[in-house]
Amino acid sequence: MSKELLVSFDEKNTWLFGVIAVAGYATYLVLLFTQLGDRPLAEADYVWPMVGTILGAIVVGILGGIVLGILNPKDARKSDVRDRQVYRFGEQVGNSIVVIGGIAALVLCFFEVPHFWIANLLYLAFVLSGILSVLARLGAYHRGLGEW
Repeated sequence: MSKELLVSFDEKNTWLFGVIAVAGYATYLVLLFTQLGDRPLAEADYVWPMVGTILGAIVVGILGGIVLGILNPKDARKSDVRDRQVYRFGEQVGNSIVVIGGIAALVLCFFEVPHFWIANLLYLAFVLSGILSVLARLGAYHRGLGEW
């Protein structure tokens, strides 16, 4: 039995999510920095590149999940207790970064920092949350969940 057959559909989807999170944010950074010219970073047109990469990541995630389902039709609907526990664990770990990012954005608002920095802090927090969630899930898939 090959290693490929031992990887669950949910684990493959987790890998896909991680790749999309990194690639989407990298795309945003490229779009942001290539349109700067001589302007300071805080004056960059960030809204549409950010919206575009977020929406693009959502679409690619949906399409990627569909492709994984087509390639693995037997496994696509199989999700056991372990998969649900791993998913929940990853989300709990990743959500900590969203909370930290939200608090940091609130502090930036208190100091009336330009919207560019607040929006980018929140976007980075969401991306780091996704990456941390993926790493926690992959760790749980390969090392198991600890006993409580």
